[in-house]
Amino acid sequence: MFSRTIRAAPLRLSTRAFSTTPRADVARMTIIGRLAAAPEEVQAGPDRTLVRYALGTNYGKGEAQKTSWFRVASFATGPQKDFLLNVPKGALLHVDADARMDSYTDGEGNKRSNLSLIASEFPLAGPWWQRVMFCIYCDDG
Repeated sequence: MFSRTIRAAPLRLSTRAFSTTPRADVARMTIIGRLAAAPEEVQAGPDRTLVRYALGTNYGKGEAQKTSWFRVASFATGPQKDFLLNVPKGALLHVDADARMDSYTDGEGNKRSNLSLIASEFPLAGPWWQRVMFCIYCDDG
C-alpha cells in the first residue's frame, strides 16, 4: 500500500546565487556600549580627519562586574561627523566596525598587539525618544 521512496539530495554547486563576486575574508565587530568621554577630532593627514572615541561594555554580575573598553575611530564626514562630535558622554551607542589586529614592537623591545576598530555605522541605541532628540539636535535643515 505505502511504498518507500529513496531520494538523493540534489547536488549543491559551489557558487553563491546572490553574487558573482568571489568570497572575501571579513572581520567585523559590533559593540553596544556607553561613550566614555566626548568624541574628539584628530588630524589623520593633510586633508583628512578622524573622530576618536571609547566605548565601555560591562560583563559579569554583581560585585564581579567589570568593564571592557574599546577605542574606536571613524572617518565620518559632513553631518555624520558633526553628529558624532556632539554625542554626549554616557550616551549608549551601537557601533559596527571593521576589526583588524596589528602587531608591533614597542620602544622597550616587547612585542605588542593592538585591536584597530574603524566604525562604519554608529546609530544611537537606547529609548526611541532619545534617538529622536539627537536627530532633531543635529538637524541642519
